[in-house]
Amino acid sequence: MVNPIYALILAGGSGERFWPLSRRAHPKQLLCLVSKRTLLEETVARLEGLVPCERILILTNAEQEAAVRQLLTSFPKENIVAEPAKRDTAAAVALGTGWVAARDHAATMIVLPADHIIADGAAFRETLTLAADAAEETGELVTIGIKPTWACPAFGYIEQGAPVRLPNRADKNAIHRVLRFREKPNPDLAESFLRKGNFRWNAGMFVWSVPTVLSEFNRQASELADFISQLRAPGSFEKIVRQRFSKLPRISFDYAIMEKADRVLVVEASFDWDDIGSWRAVANYFEKDEQRNAANCAITAVDSTNNIVFDEGDTTIALLGVHNLIVVRTGDAVLVCHRHQAENIKNLIGKLPPGLQ
Repeated sequence: MVNPIYALILAGGSGERFWPLSRRAHPKQLLCLVSKRTLLEETVARLEGLVPCERILILTNAEQEAAVRQLLTSFPKENIVAEPAKRDTAAAVALGTGWVAARDHAATMIVLPADHIIADGAAFRETLTLAADAAEETGELVTIGIKPTWACPAFGYIEQGAPVRLPNRADKNAIHRVLRFREKPNPDLAESFLRKGNFRWNAGMFVWSVPTVLSEFNRQASELADFISQLRAPGSFEKIVRQRFSKLPRISFDYAIMEKADRVLVVEASFDWDDIGSWRAVANYFEKDEQRNAANCAITAVDSTNNIVFDEGDTTIALLGVHNLIVVRTGDAVLVCHRHQAENIKNLIGKLPPGLQ
């Protein structure tokens, strides 16, 4: 690598699936779900040794800005930016691209979600280094693919094509050409993807050179390209974000750019990865008793099986004659629901008192 690497961390989110622990002003990435650090803190820490803090932009939103700043007190204050309105990931990536391009028009740029669990930081940095090399040497957009461990219908998929070799690199079969992106499949289609073997989960991690992504914005999304151009003007960043961001189209980056791009590579992740999209997924990280009850706290269970329990404090929770429940207790709310309703917790939010949303 010759060019410096910058990183954009996407740290917005609705805070719905992990209610009552999460709230709109305090979503998943600001929670300590599986360790003593929040998912956002873990994301920043994983970049240590690869991208210095002064070259990391954390993009959040106005509702969550105060919580992010309170959490990351030692992070450069000017490198935390709040979107004035929610406009999906295409606008967010455009904002980040403008921020990076204003500092180094030839830089390599990484885009990362703030809410993933990755235990092997060294392998993560190794994969991103390879992806950065690929982006710089080929001038193509690069995405990170996760080898599926099961036929998950909740993820988007990437269909891999022929392998791509970089000069002087021995990473056999780590880089492939992307044939196409596939939306979240039904269970049968997900099973067929798994059987074929050349499909990877789309984790929403991207790497590219600034000139490459600017070219794609210019070719495919002229309104976003014009926004980026205005952001790059000296001293205009905050003003343009304030005046123009809310008027940008509401569209995902995958739809706006990636799915239409004709030169895209996928680098297979050499690290572990988990999206933990619900309480059921988080339960995999809790201790389990002989009755398959998973909990982060002390529980007493009699004739109770397969329950998930989370307590924000140090209360002992007792279960008697209940099965397949999710029980979550915080200082001001308690959730009790069937574990198979975990994906529908967000349907509760609008019915709650405003102070609990």
